[in-house]
Amino acid sequence: MDTIDDEKMEQEFSDFLDSEKSNYKYVINDLIENNNKRISISIDIMRKVSPEMTAKFLSKPLDFIGPFQRVVTRKVSNIKKGLIEKMETNEDEDYDKDLIKQYKDSLDKEVFVGFEGNLGSSHVTPRGLNASLLSRLVCVEGIVTKCSLVRPKIIKSVHYCEKTKKTISRTYADATSDSGIPSSTSYPTRDESGNPLITEYGMCLYKDSQMVSIQEMPERAPAGQLPRSVDILMDNDLVDRVKPGDRVQVFGVYRAIPMSAPELKTTKFRPILICNRILMLSKEVSGPTITAEDVRNIKNFSLHENGFDLLATSLAPSIYGHDYIKKSLLLLLLGGVEQNLPNGTHLRGDINLLMVGDPSTAKSQLLRFILNIAPLAINTTGRGSSGVGLTAAVTNDSETGERRLEAGAMVLADRGIVCIDEFDKMSPDDRVAIHEVMEQQTVTISKAGIHASLNARCSVVAAANPIYGKYNPDLKAHTNIGLPDSLLSRFDLLFIVLDNVNPDHDRMISDHVLRMHRYKDEGAEMETFLQSEQISTLGGELSNGLSKNNSNADIDTPIFQKYNRTLHGNEKSYDIVSIPFIQKYIHYAKTIIKPKLSEDARKYIIEQYTDLRSKQTNNSLPITTRTLETMIRLSQAHAKCRLDRNVTQRDAEVAYEIMNKALSDSNTKEREKERINSNKRKNKKDNEESYNDDEIIDENMKDKLDEEIFDNDNDDNFDINNNNNNNSNNNSKNNSNNKNNKSTNDTTKKRKKTNDNDNTTLKPVSKNNDNKKLNKAIVELLAKGEGKMDKNQLIKSLSDNFSNEEINTTLNNLEQRKLITTIKGIVRSNIQ
Repeated sequence: MDTIDDEKMEQEFSDFLDSEKSNYKYVINDLIENNNKRISISIDIMRKVSPEMTAKFLSKPLDFIGPFQRVVTRKVSNIKKGLIEKMETNEDEDYDKDLIKQYKDSLDKEVFVGFEGNLGSSHVTPRGLNASLLSRLVCVEGIVTKCSLVRPKIIKSVHYCEKTKKTISRTYADATSDSGIPSSTSYPTRDESGNPLITEYGMCLYKDSQMVSIQEMPERAPAGQLPRSVDILMDNDLVDRVKPGDRVQVFGVYRAIPMSAPELKTTKFRPILICNRILMLSKEVSGPTITAEDVRNIKNFSLHENGFDLLATSLAPSIYGHDYIKKSLLLLLLGGVEQNLPNGTHLRGDINLLMVGDPSTAKSQLLRFILNIAPLAINTTGRGSSGVGLTAAVTNDSETGERRLEAGAMVLADRGIVCIDEFDKMSPDDRVAIHEVMEQQTVTISKAGIHASLNARCSVVAAANPIYGKYNPDLKAHTNIGLPDSLLSRFDLLFIVLDNVNPDHDRMISDHVLRMHRYKDEGAEMETFLQSEQISTLGGELSNGLSKNNSNADIDTPIFQKYNRTLHGNEKSYDIVSIPFIQKYIHYAKTIIKPKLSEDARKYIIEQYTDLRSKQTNNSLPITTRTLETMIRLSQAHAKCRLDRNVTQRDAEVAYEIMNKALSDSNTKEREKERINSNKRKNKKDNEESYNDDEIIDENMKDKLDEEIFDNDNDDNFDINNNNNNNSNNNSKNNSNNKNNKSTNDTTKKRKKTNDNDNTTLKPVSKNNDNKKLNKAIVELLAKGEGKMDKNQLIKSLSDNFSNEEINTTLNNLEQRKLITTIKGIVRSNIQ
């Protein structure tokens, strides 16, 4: 190995700083003026001015950092001496004496050098660090997860011997030192003659030191794999620059240091990154790359009259229904406008949502969709997470025994979304820990001598089951949910998802699910391949600009999905917006548009909030001031969806509609009462319209039904053994014959509405008038439904006018005699 001349290196670097091309003369002057301790050198400028020196530096950075710092320190000291001399000799000017004293005190202070710029293949994530990068300058991007306390590290110790009256000094260098060979770390207590030494602490030199861990960003980590992390050593002015949850870019030398003595036998070393420059990345989560064509498509789509409904419908298209929940999730992804008031108050713009309901109602699937579409989303479960795991914890370092602050899921999801499934399974103590996060969006830690406040500006989407497993509409919402009001009020929206028995709805769900099983996206295999390629790339270089969301940046993003018969069924006019376009639309609207409330919207929100407060009942959720803030956030999110910088009254109306739906869902007693009244109104309307021309039973068909039911009836309910009933049967036959004659004269004439005493009305023979009416209603319902109604539909349609016991008894009797099947067959044959 060639020996590098320090003087030659210092001269080359000095020439570089003095060069007009580098322009670092002005940078040094700014450093002196601002009293900074570190100068940043651009590697890109070094390549242009001195490519040979740059190549040597990148191959052996540790050999150059020491000489470079000595050059900068010397230049800064010389400039300060010149300024001091000028200020002291020029008596005409009134110079600040404190400034002169500051320059004199800092003459011997060391100035540190940091590097930044494009490092090519050495720009990696923690997953990409490997043995080939050891002893090289690298750039690592990640999120801070752990921070140790700031500790002093000794550089030089001074000792005095009272017996010999001599002073002894010793310098120290460990494996993390950037200059010289590591020295002995033993602290001297006696001199060579065995005389005791006294440490002169005032003359010893120390430097601040802190250990930080950074982890690869959640949105860049491969799915299904544990995230990788690396320890960062920060010294001097770099300490206390970051805290858990910060997204950083670290430049430093990647080194391997020996482990403790017992583990040294395995020849394994501990990797560490010695930092010399740290940059804070943007607080916003990196989203998909948006091209000029995408911007035009986004602006054109925002003018669509039903743009909001289209986007909401396209969220989780594989899940049938849940329209209002999908609209709420779209507003949650867009978010409101965050505000920081002059008095220090923070008003969150993130929206929190809770879904509580019966099992198998697609709650968890909606959470999974949010995880896939959001740029930054972290998933956790109630049973698999604790309060400190969601917020932050103070842990012990296994090697040093020091206390370290470790960030939880909500801190790592800063500016993102946290999805919590099985929220009801969390213990009460753990749920209390997230109260501060959901409203103030900070995590305050005061444990083991560590006092810190971490940012956790994230939305919370939670799903839970009722406390009794299945929702009981007879109980209050609070009793079913089992969560305290203090926590429920922090959720902007609460939806109760019930699994009600509805044959028509169940049939549509079944059809939708079966189509989803048959549908196969043609681009799914290619997308999977691109994701696998992207993961392998992220494990190495980041300089090519690939990330989780922009690997397909150059590919045109279609607005709508192409029609597929298997996916869309027979509804060719049913538009579904493509997922990549939704991601770009949400990212553009969330980051660019910051709407403000208009006067009309403000008045409408005040009016509706006052009305909600006045209508509040004991059965509904409490209406508090947070409800007012929810309306504002939802209105702002809807304005973002329209790409409008003003919140109009229409935005406030949509927000009120969604929030009112969530509030009405929580009041299940009122909802059940309204459902019953609605069914009664519907049945009454159906009865009034049952004799319309298109719904009248053909007379020939009615005669066959009369003959089939009343001629072959042998059940007790019809009393065919009774003489009176026999007479009734004869009367029924006579009526049937009369109707046959009538039908012969005009077979196309339709039956008009008549009373129960009319001869043209079906008159099943029965013991009492109630059973007679029930039999008549069954026949007419089967005929009206063209023979397609099943038993559950019959029970549901008849339950408003007859008791369930009476209905079930009659239907069972009919089924035993197979009359239901016979009636259906007659109905269908007449229809055909």
